[in-house]
Amino acid sequence: MPRGDGRLNHQLDSNDSGPQDACGVFGVWAPGDEVAKLTYFGLYALQHRGQEAAGIAVSDGASVTVYKDLGLVAQVFDEPTLAPLTGHVAVGHARYSTTGAPTWENAQPTLRSTSTGTTIALGHNGNLTNTAELAQECQRLGIDAEGATTDTGLVTGLLAAYPDESVESAALKVFPKLRGAYSFVFMDENTLYAARDPQGVRPLVLGRLDRGWVVASETAALDTVGASAVREIEPGELLAIDEHGLRSSRFANPEPKGCLFEYVYLARPDSVISGRSVYSSRVEIGRRLAKEYPAEADIVIPVPESGIPAAIGYAEQSGVPYGLGFTKNTYVGRTFIQPSQTLRQLGIQLKLNPLREQVKGKRVVVVDDSIVRGNTQRAQIRMLREAGALEVHVRISSPPVKWPCFYGIDFATKAELIADNLDIEGIRRSIGADSLGFVSLDSLISATEQPKTRVCRACFDGEYPIQLPDGDVIGKHLLEGLDRRADSEKAKKEANT
Repeated sequence: MPRGDGRLNHQLDSNDSGPQDACGVFGVWAPGDEVAKLTYFGLYALQHRGQEAAGIAVSDGASVTVYKDLGLVAQVFDEPTLAPLTGHVAVGHARYSTTGAPTWENAQPTLRSTSTGTTIALGHNGNLTNTAELAQECQRLGIDAEGATTDTGLVTGLLAAYPDESVESAALKVFPKLRGAYSFVFMDENTLYAARDPQGVRPLVLGRLDRGWVVASETAALDTVGASAVREIEPGELLAIDEHGLRSSRFANPEPKGCLFEYVYLARPDSVISGRSVYSSRVEIGRRLAKEYPAEADIVIPVPESGIPAAIGYAEQSGVPYGLGFTKNTYVGRTFIQPSQTLRQLGIQLKLNPLREQVKGKRVVVVDDSIVRGNTQRAQIRMLREAGALEVHVRISSPPVKWPCFYGIDFATKAELIADNLDIEGIRRSIGADSLGFVSLDSLISATEQPKTRVCRACFDGEYPIQLPDGDVIGKHLLEGLDRRADSEKAKKEANT
């Protein structure tokens, strides 16, 4: 049974959320292993990608069982809930909602049976841009899409619409119809599948166990379960793993456009994307940031956790000592408690508190990963000044975020993005910093060691690599009939001016 009411926040001020994570997906085919527990630990390693809900589907060859609920992985699963989940193949999902509300009904993996009795369970990391078109396709084909309030639910329904064909064959027909970002991990009673959109926006990797195979959003999850990394699932590729081995099919020509923000914030620092260490990328971003925006200062401090590697790089390059200026409450997760106005004014202090002896009487450089609305940085600067900092110089390890993401990151709307309304000097005054610098887009791309043509940088420059619907409704709650019109048309027009 579902727990809670779906109103999940990870900050006291629910109107002050920064860039929200993409989802985490994990799958394992390993006869003789405890696949549910492997999936649990894999999802635990991917918890940073989604904290609203978690779910695991397992098959013993005869039937597929799913257990899912709202909450963190460790809140949803324990020994009693994992014990009945026995079998040889499993898929798991840690959710942050980008289509559909954060309710139990929308938790994943989604489940659908064909008319011939095959059961499909599917987990999705990303966001589709032609959801309205897919809903119409389901209606045209006579697919019962009632209750499908996510793009993932629609895809699962379409896969189940070919009862006379294998799931593998159905996928090769359905996936070319999809537009947007998707890394799918799914299964039927006997087979594990993985697929990635032609642009490969979201990461997805293949690993090898002694007695089987693993697929996961990040290499860090492979490390956690003792799997060795084999390779990335290629853009436009469908993998199938069963007792006959591993099979690869192509449903589209690859046009790589990996998400640049994975290197800045989304991925764990101990993961590797496209052959490049995320940690090394972030340290190099910090070095380049120091070259572009030096500061006369006494200490460089990070905003934990994602600002730490860039702050290390900034300190190394600048020669300004690195130190900790904030302590983080690591036990702050998501809460059902809504803050009063008095508590809301405390804001970020629930998560971060300044180390007064570190910053008092000093000129401080604060390194953070991004600025979305600016409220968080405003609160951080206020706390540092109250702790006795003489000057606060803010350095950001990504360019200004000026455009919304439609490919799996739930940024604020364009109108809410502070960089859409203010120039850098205006942002500096708004947050109260003594100086402000953002790393340049060219430096960020260079730090990832990826060609500019192979990365998606739409949130920074407005160049969307996957077509957005013209004049159509696109948004998180489209399928729930809330008719919230997003900024896609405006964003596209302004990107071309």
